[in-house]
Amino acid sequence: MRIQVTNDDGIDSIGLHVLVRHLVGTGHEIVVAAPDRDWSGASAALGSFRPDRHLPVERRVIDGAPDVEAWAIDGPPALTVIAAQLGAFGPAPDLIVSGINAGLNTGRSVLHSGTVGAALTGQNFGRSGLAVSAADSDPWYWDTAAEIAVEVLPLLLAGPPRSVLNLNVPALDRDQVMGIRWTALAPFGAVRTSMSGAAEGKLQVELIATDHRPDPDTDQGAANEGYATLTALAGVTEAWGEHVVPGDVLQEFHSVPDASAPNTLRRARLGEPVA
Repeated sequence: MRIQVTNDDGIDSIGLHVLVRHLVGTGHEIVVAAPDRDWSGASAALGSFRPDRHLPVERRVIDGAPDVEAWAIDGPPALTVIAAQLGAFGPAPDLIVSGINAGLNTGRSVLHSGTVGAALTGQNFGRSGLAVSAADSDPWYWDTAAEIAVEVLPLLLAGPPRSVLNLNVPALDRDQVMGIRWTALAPFGAVRTSMSGAAEGKLQVELIATDHRPDPDTDQGAANEGYATLTALAGVTEAWGEHVVPGDVLQEFHSVPDASAPNTLRRARLGEPVA
C-alpha cells in the first residue's frame, strides 16, 4: 500500500512529521507531498495556476524519517493530492492521510478545512482517505493523535473504495482517551468566526469560542467528553427527492430536495424516469 501524507499546516509542521514517523512503522510505503506553507482553511481549493507557468516543488527531509520521500509544493492541500494522483511523484498513492491538523476539525465547518479537503479530493479520484486533527492544547498531544490514526487505519483499508474518515482526537494521553466513537457532524465547531469593520475599508476577523453545548453523539460533543471521534464523509454527492430519477424531464410536481432535512437526501432510485 502506497500512502500519501499531506496536510494544510505546511510540510514543516510538527503534526505532519509525527504522523509520518508513526505511519512508517505500519510497513506501508509512505510518500509525503504537502504544501510548502500554511494553507489552513483552503478546503479543496486548487489555487491559481496556468499551463504556461511551473509550480515550484522542493525535496524535503522529514525529522526522524530521512528515508521517506518528501516533496514541498507551492500550492494548497488538494493540489498536492491531484499532483500525486497524476504521477508527479511516482506511482499514484492508494490512500491519502491528511494531518495532523493543529486544532479539531469538527461540525459542518469541516467544509472549509484544507485537511479534510485533501482527503475528499482523493475521494474524487476513487481513493480512500483519513483526515486527522488534534485538539488545541499546550502541550500538543501529537503522539496520541498519530497512535489512534494508526489504530483506525486497518478499518479504513478494509472499507469500500472512496471511504473518507474524519478523525478528531482530544488533548489527552492515549491511555486517558475514553475510546473511539462514531459521531455525527455537530451544527457548530469549537469556535465561530466573527467579522467587523467593513465601514472602515477593512475587515477584522476573529475566532470566538462558542457557548453551544453540542450533543454527545456529535464529533464536537464526544471530543469534549474525552473521546476520539470518527465521522464518515462524502464530498460531491447528488441530492434526490421522492419522485425523481436520473433522466427525468422537469415536471410541475417535482420539488427541490431539502438539504436541511437529511431524510430527504438519498441516492437516486435507478429505473425508468417518471412519466
